Amino acid sequence: MELRQLAYAVAVAETGSFTRAAHRCFVVQSSLSDQIARLEKELGVRLFERTSRQVSVTPAGEGFLGPAREALAAAERARGEAVAGGSEIRGRLVVGTINPLTAVDLPGLLATYRERHPGVRVTLRARLVRDLLHEVREHACDIAFVDTAPGGLPSGLTGRHLADDALVAVVPRGHPLAGAPRVTLERLAREEMADMPLGSGIRRHTDAAFAAAGAERTVAYEADTMALLEQLVARGLGTALVPAATAARMSGVSTVPAPAVPPRTVRAVWRTARTSPAARAFLRLLPEQPGPDAG
Repeated sequence: MELRQLAYAVAVAETGSFTRAAHRCFVVQSSLSDQIARLEKELGVRLFERTSRQVSVTPAGEGFLGPAREALAAAERARGEAVAGGSEIRGRLVVGTINPLTAVDLPGLLATYRERHPGVRVTLRARLVRDLLHEVREHACDIAFVDTAPGGLPSGLTGRHLADDALVAVVPRGHPLAGAPRVTLERLAREEMADMPLGSGIRRHTDAAFAAAGAERTVAYEADTMALLEQLVARGLGTALVPAATAARMSGVSTVPAPAVPPRTVRAVWRTARTSPAARAFLRLLPEQPGPDAG
């Protein structure tokens, strides 16, 4: 079993395609397919089910991928630690983020990081919070920026508090609530609403806020970006709760304070153990807080 075979298998699982996996790994598809077949023969199990339309991971493949990612991460850490003993950090850094992220200037952080550590290859991924936390735990992501409920993080993860992000209501221009000094959750619940998908941090946060207020609402539309959410509200298809910093950049809607909605907590999270030199260098760029909150 070779590291490149593990990398190929992980790439196929994450892309859902032998063609896309080969492109990611910079090899021809026939070579990648041959190595996967050799790996499956050595293991005596099929890792993937292949059809003309899709590739899916088998139960045996699911059991294989976790340790495979750990082995690849360990090899990357070993390479990074060896090089870190010299004058330059090298390796790979995968950073995950929610959308939108207003607590930190992520492009600015990445620009500074690239200037200081040009030998590190950086990959940026935008995901739902549940997927980001899973990828950090499974060694598929080194650091993730997430919005979470107050309290502890999942076991094995450490976090650093970055900001408490206030939420406000956005309504169509000309809506009866436009220009109101504030709005209650009970009043918003009488409107059809648009929100981010289930599994996102902000959706979990807004669902919890309405439940705590005893207000039952109807989410008529789900949008996977704030830009689409703004368009839905602007066209009169619903109201929404969004971060205040995001609302300030929305030109097609009216903003109404919603003081009853608690702010969401934005954190950077990473694995408590086995952090790579590349990840440690990135963490040093983050705003310092009184201390990390461990999960």
